[in-house]
Amino acid sequence: MAKQSKKQEKDIKEKKTKKVTKKAEKAPKKTIQPEQKKAKKEAAVIAIVDDKQDIIKQFALKEGDTGSPEVQIAIATQKISNLVKHLEQNPKDNHSRRGLLKIVAKRRRVLNYLQKKDEKRYTELTKNLGLKK
Repeated sequence: MAKQSKKQEKDIKEKKTKKVTKKAEKAPKKTIQPEQKKAKKEAAVIAIVDDKQDIIKQFALKEGDTGSPEVQIAIATQKISNLVKHLEQNPKDNHSRRGLLKIVAKRRRVLNYLQKKDEKRYTELTKNLGLKK
């Protein structure tokens, strides 16, 4: 193998540094402080809890009802829509994708149960939530 001249070595080093700087320029620069991250997470958690309480109030059959099929399906639908938004922004997040599939399957089982138990409640719920089938 022939030895490279100093000029060739210099050219190779310059090409490598150019590639590195181009990658660094393409990468978005994030300047979020840790306090901002924490506040953002807390706000998101509070928003989710408020939505969940609203869903429970809207679909509950009586006061304090959180276990009825209607409430379970409505909460699962909310979780599914949140995860779908998350996966649109993070398509490589396979752990969340697996969780999404589990929630969809559970909602399907509860929907099947409600359909067998009371067809009228099932059709009303699917219309309210905008579900197909």
